[in-house]
Amino acid sequence: MNYLNTLLFGVFPYIALAVFLIGCWTRYDHGQFTWRAGSSQMLRKKNMRMASVMFHVGIIVIFFGHLVGLLTPHWAYEPFMTPGTKQILAITVGGIAGVFCLIGGAMLFFRRITDPRIRASSTVGDVLIIALLTAQVALGLLTILPTLGHLDGSTMLLFSSWAQGIFTFDARAASYIAEVHWIYKTHIFLGLLIFLIFPFTRLVHMFSVPLEYFTRNAQVVRKRA
Repeated sequence: MNYLNTLLFGVFPYIALAVFLIGCWTRYDHGQFTWRAGSSQMLRKKNMRMASVMFHVGIIVIFFGHLVGLLTPHWAYEPFMTPGTKQILAITVGGIAGVFCLIGGAMLFFRRITDPRIRASSTVGDVLIIALLTAQVALGLLTILPTLGHLDGSTMLLFSSWAQGIFTFDARAASYIAEVHWIYKTHIFLGLLIFLIFPFTRLVHMFSVPLEYFTRNAQVVRKRA
C-alpha cells in the first residue's frame, strides 16, 4: 500500500505535470489551428448561456481557491487566521462555487450527449473532458462530508504539505496524505489525470486570454456600397 501511495501521489504528479507542460508547449508550437475552445453555441443556444456562466464562474473560483489554499505556506496566513478558519472558509466558498459548477457542468454534459446536432459535432475528447470535470467537482463536494468531522484544519495542512512538497521535490510528499480518507485520494488522482490529458483536449483555450483586445486599434466596419 505504501508503494502504491508513493506511486500515485509521489511519482504520478511529476508525470502529469511534465506531460501538461511539454504537451501544451508542443501543441501550441505545432498545432495552433487546434488551439481553440470549439464552442457549440452557434449550433444551439438554448440553455447554453446559463449553463456556461455557472460552470465557468464556479470552476474559476475553485481553481484559484485550490491554487492559493494549497500553495500558500502556513506562515503566510498564520497572523490573520487559524488553519481551522481557513478550512471553514474553503468549505463555504468552495461549496458554493462547487454547486454552481456542478449544476452548470451537468447541464453542459446533458446538452452535449442529448442534442443531436451537438453530439454529431462532438469528439470523444469533448464528452470525456466535461464528464471528468463534472465528476471531479462532484467528488470535491463529497469531500466536505469527512472534512466536517475535523474542522481544526489538520487535514488542510496535510494537503498543503503534500502540494508544496511536490513543488519543492520533497521525497516525503506522498507520506503526508498516506492516511487520509479515500475520497480525498480519489479527488486528487482525478485532478492529476485531468492535468495529464489537458494538452490533448479543448481545455488549452484557458491560456488564450484575449488581452490584445484592450490595446489594439479600433476597427472600422462599414456596409458594402
